[in-house]
Amino acid sequence: LSCRRQSTERFQIQRGTSDPNSYRSLSDCFRTIFRREGVYGFYKGILPPILAETPKRAVKFFTFEQYRKLLSYSGLSAGLSLSVAGLGSGLTEALVVNPFEVVKVSLQANRDSFKVQPSTFAQARLIINSDGFGLRGLNKGLTSTLGRHGVFNMIYFGFYFNVKDAIPSSQDPRLEFLRKFAIGLASGTISSCVNIPFDVAKSRIQGPQPVPGEIKYRSCFQTMALVYREEGYLALYKGLVPKVMRLGPGGAVMLLVYEYVSGWLQRNW
Repeated sequence: LSCRRQSTERFQIQRGTSDPNSYRSLSDCFRTIFRREGVYGFYKGILPPILAETPKRAVKFFTFEQYRKLLSYSGLSAGLSLSVAGLGSGLTEALVVNPFEVVKVSLQANRDSFKVQPSTFAQARLIINSDGFGLRGLNKGLTSTLGRHGVFNMIYFGFYFNVKDAIPSSQDPRLEFLRKFAIGLASGTISSCVNIPFDVAKSRIQGPQPVPGEIKYRSCFQTMALVYREEGYLALYKGLVPKVMRLGPGGAVMLLVYEYVSGWLQRNW
């Protein structure tokens, strides 16, 4: 997963293929990182996601349940309320995870050897000392992160629960598991395909600017428009393959664990 996360960010921050340091394919990206940065190059920026993962997932599912309960009194249809609850949980999750993303992207954009690059905490201190905690510092790219997580969770939860209710369940536990896994896989894959332009914008804003000291990528939609104008429509989908490889099955596993654990808790507590 770390390799896929690393390659996703590397593809998203590179600008076109004219750069001699650009990656031509996923396998070329893996080979180049291994050759130039060693095996530890795949684990650059791994600590921020590890530190953020538990609170991030807790916020995602806890707030989804709370928004879902609140919206049950709103008069919205059940299907729409699930999507809106997902949107709310994604926006809340983004507020928690964005500072970790800023540190992670800045570490993953560094192509120096793993041994000579700054540690996670040293990089965080560097960002805070130079730009502070605001939208130019530790919360840089917040709008793009809000879009990325909001859109992802809106589709992720809305698609999964609506489709799951529409497809008859099976009495066979193995078939029921496969049914839920397949719907979760589709949910994670579709969500990744739809929200990736926000992901590319986030990586460009949080990563190194083309000209040091000059801010080219300023805001979410300005960055999307600029990438589209300079590099074409497909540039907004850079890193899609490793992202889907990570979040397709990962999204399915997450929803299955959530369903089975929450079901067990409700039955026993």
